[in-house]
Amino acid sequence: MKKNRIIIFDTTLRDGEQCPGASMTLREKLEVARQLARLKVDVIEGGFPVISEGDFTAVSTIAKEIKGPTIAGLARCVPRDIEAAGKAVAPAGKKGRIHVFLATSKLHREFKRGTAHSQILKLAVEGVKRARNLVADVEFSPEDGSRTEPDFLAEVCQAVVDAGATTVNIPDTVGWAVPGQFGELIGHLHDSVPEFRSGKAIISVHCHNDLGMAVANSLAAVENGARQIECTVNGIGERAGNAALEELVMALKTREDYYEGLKCGIKTGEIVKSSRLVSRMSSFVVQRNKAIVGENAFAHSSGIHQDGIIKKRETYEIMDPEDVGWGQTELPLTKHSGRAAMAMRLKHLGFKLTDDEITNVFSRFKEIGDKKKFVYDDDLGALVDGQMTKVPETWVMEYVNVTSGNQTVPTATVRLRKAATGRAKKDTVLEDAGVGDGPVDAALKAIDRLTETRGRLKDYALRGVSQGKDALGEVSLKVDFGDGELVTGKGASTDVIEASAKAYLNAVNRHLNSRSRKKPARKKAKGQP
Repeated sequence: MKKNRIIIFDTTLRDGEQCPGASMTLREKLEVARQLARLKVDVIEGGFPVISEGDFTAVSTIAKEIKGPTIAGLARCVPRDIEAAGKAVAPAGKKGRIHVFLATSKLHREFKRGTAHSQILKLAVEGVKRARNLVADVEFSPEDGSRTEPDFLAEVCQAVVDAGATTVNIPDTVGWAVPGQFGELIGHLHDSVPEFRSGKAIISVHCHNDLGMAVANSLAAVENGARQIECTVNGIGERAGNAALEELVMALKTREDYYEGLKCGIKTGEIVKSSRLVSRMSSFVVQRNKAIVGENAFAHSSGIHQDGIIKKRETYEIMDPEDVGWGQTELPLTKHSGRAAMAMRLKHLGFKLTDDEITNVFSRFKEIGDKKKFVYDDDLGALVDGQMTKVPETWVMEYVNVTSGNQTVPTATVRLRKAATGRAKKDTVLEDAGVGDGPVDAALKAIDRLTETRGRLKDYALRGVSQGKDALGEVSLKVDFGDGELVTGKGASTDVIEASAKAYLNAVNRHLNSRSRKKPARKKAKGQP
């Protein structure tokens, strides 16, 4: 590997998905993985295979279908974990990586593991050797590395490299580090382990954003010898999130003068598309003032700024918006556009759909086309998202009508159809009404009455998908049905009340489908980096 080449390790599908309410279906993960491949990330960490059947299937499927990037699976230094990760990444062949981790900091040794230095070294070496028997590419992470004693951390790094680790990742697991100190730590490790200096092994970093310094810490590490950065699209992840891929990549590109020619292989024109897809799949809205990918990232309202931009863009823009994918939307479709034109546009946008799915999307496309003049790329994305987030539908909404105003009690009438099951030969059609604080609340209460569920709305987000007064409204919400697990629901319509009802019913169907399978809720293993 060239010494100036920075490896981008994307953990959107593993660490990014761990933030509450961000869990994705297999289909959603596959779409994100395909986009990450188009973005040309070097490594995709698909999940934690041992933690659930769903994670194992996701990593295995991604390893089988995604070509180009290395596919990694996470594992503790436990035989069962490592074997599961090995099986999951096996379809990737030589592109498979096992990422093993073990807590090393004094705090974790004393209060979590009760393990001495020597035992930590023994377990780490055993874990790496076991993984190396399954794959050639092994990464080791000393969990809470930023709070581990530097000399002991160097000892661990040397031991796992000698055992066969090709990458050693130093996690700032709780976002405790500050750039100067973290850079010094990476420099110390780089100088202490000969294989890091020679390039036979790579130092990686995995920084969390609890103090808002994940990107700064990652860049400080790069300046001191790190050559892999672990990050997520939009910076999503546990607690305050991870280092944001788009910020790291554009910092290296925009300030190449400062970073002395350090480069990565990211196709930057795919950044905005990747951001929007991850936002849609994870139901995490990107804040408007988010660097690089926020709606306001290249907006200028000040007259002085606008005048400068007109005269010479570089006066107030350090990046060209088109370099990251802004301003690339082509002519919109209309209700007169045919199925072939829509299918071609979807393919151009990067979606991979079956013929049946294209037919279903086209049906929705025609409905939307009758309600608005133009159907934009983002509208199509919302329609495809609705297709991907579909689950076996216990209940289907046939009708919603609301009466509301500042001088009347908001009332919603909802009609649902339940598919025939068991001895029932015909579908059951039920209709009921509910009242609430507003039309959305009334509609949701009516759905609760009809489906005999009781959901507590924990989060609700509405955004205009495209432009114009007739823009498609997309609702993402999170619901607690009493078991403490947040269930995500999504819905889109030109009518925001209908979109809200669809999103809530989508969550209800997800909840009922999950309950019918009688599988335990997905739990996060203790001590993930």
